[in-house]
Amino acid sequence: MRLIARLRDDVRAVRAGDPAARGSVEIVLVYSGLHAVWAYRLTSRLWRTRPFPGARVVARVLSQLARSLTGIEIHPGATIGRRLFIDHGMGVVIGETAVVGDDVLLYHGVTLGGRGAGPAGRRHPSVGDRVVIGAGAAVLGPVTVGDDASVGAGAVVTHDVSPGDTVVGVPARPL
Repeated sequence: MRLIARLRDDVRAVRAGDPAARGSVEIVLVYSGLHAVWAYRLTSRLWRTRPFPGARVVARVLSQLARSLTGIEIHPGATIGRRLFIDHGMGVVIGETAVVGDDVLLYHGVTLGGRGAGPAGRRHPSVGDRVVIGAGAAVLGPVTVGDDASVGAGAVVTHDVSPGDTVVGVPARPL
């Protein structure tokens, strides 16, 4: 997808996901979740293509700069789909081997993290398409959250979530 089309797609995702969004100019200027996603897209390209020696170090430095500016940490090695909307994103963490599908909504304080050092390979969750993860929820380890699922605020997910299910609690269980 061309760059301008991708940027417009991201802005439209914010407009669709946030009824308080008053217009594209406001979204572009003040939505930290959008800024974090855009920074991720740049750092991820550096991480994956390595156009010059040391590109991965530069990608990590830029991702940490974006973290300090937005309060949202997205590792450049993560795989993020289209139209991710991070609403009130302060404290969101997306780990290196996390996979996030299309049209996902994350609220503030969400962690897509690992559980311990573990072996090399997938250490972080895979989140399907059209998933909503509530404020303060933690999805930990190499689990899968299926398409159209919802994770309640404050839930701690350590096992797979079936497509379409809603899970809540500590540990998270289906409603």
